[in-house]
Amino acid sequence: MAKPDLLTQAVILVGGQGTRLKPLSDYLPKAMMPVLNRPFLEHAIVYLKKLGAIEVTLALSHLPESIRDYFGDGSSLGLRLNYTVEDNPLGTAGAVKNAEAHLNHTFAVLNGDIFTDLDTTDMLAFHRRQKAQATIALTWVDNPSAFGIVETETSGRVKRFMEKPSPDRITTNWINAGIYILEPEVLHHIPVNTHYMFERGLFPRLLELGEPIYGYPFRGYWIDMGTPEKYWRLNCDLLLKKTSSPISYEFGPDRICIQEEVTISPSAKITGPALIGARCRIGEKARIQGPVILGPGCCVGEEANIEEAILWSEASVGAGVSLKQCILSSSSSIENKRRLTGLVVTPDQEESLEKPL
Repeated sequence: MAKPDLLTQAVILVGGQGTRLKPLSDYLPKAMMPVLNRPFLEHAIVYLKKLGAIEVTLALSHLPESIRDYFGDGSSLGLRLNYTVEDNPLGTAGAVKNAEAHLNHTFAVLNGDIFTDLDTTDMLAFHRRQKAQATIALTWVDNPSAFGIVETETSGRVKRFMEKPSPDRITTNWINAGIYILEPEVLHHIPVNTHYMFERGLFPRLLELGEPIYGYPFRGYWIDMGTPEKYWRLNCDLLLKKTSSPISYEFGPDRICIQEEVTISPSAKITGPALIGARCRIGEKARIQGPVILGPGCCVGEEANIEEAILWSEASVGAGVSLKQCILSSSSSIENKRRLTGLVVTPDQEESLEKPL
């Protein structure tokens, strides 16, 4: 079989509940959290489609029905979606093994927490030149202690992996970016229906066997949106055009995008960048200072002041409220005249947004 010039097959590791995203993940699976008012997973799927994918398998575990109901067979996005569901946690490599029936030539794997502008077409060309069995995208971070570092030779061939090294053991700032190109033969080394990881299982095993594994360094946009702080940052970066999504609106520092059936008082003032979702209502003398996203059906009371905030669908901000650097989950409500800064707000609780930017 001739190898396709593009990565036509891919697996997205949608994963579990996302404990690092609590309390937001108590109300919505992390893959379905809104980014520019569209599910995060939708951005990832369309990203892969733009780079050539015609068949994407979603490896699911937590609340798979909500994801399957939303995306269906993928035809609305112009590709084919397959679904695999884990009865028990299988780990990163085990989840891909579970999708083996859908993988018959070189394919990509993308961790479902990752947002990136990496060009997998160029990565595939590198993978082919090196005749690699596995190629791992590498990104540079200032402090790699929370990640898995990858040591390589000058050719890019991997010498060693080290998961979450202590500061005195750090030998490189290049980390595993959670994006892989793999040949289907490597799946033979993954046990069936067993919890098995790429980082601690498959990749070290391939090294032991002398199989060619390469690192592909890139310095483009990359963020693991696995915490409320990074989720907040991703949305702001998209509004400020520090990065872009293939399904995002055209944003910039002054851009204001207003969707359908929105009611805005003539005395309200909106300064971009801002995205105002469908059916929102903005009261008299309200002030919105971007970057701000209002999800569908949000209500902003008179003389409310919202700055650098993300509101999910049907959130409500009372009259005279001051809101800065906050995330409000769906159906959250802020009483009149409260002043909130740096918080994650759900209908049941308020928690600190630990590192507002």
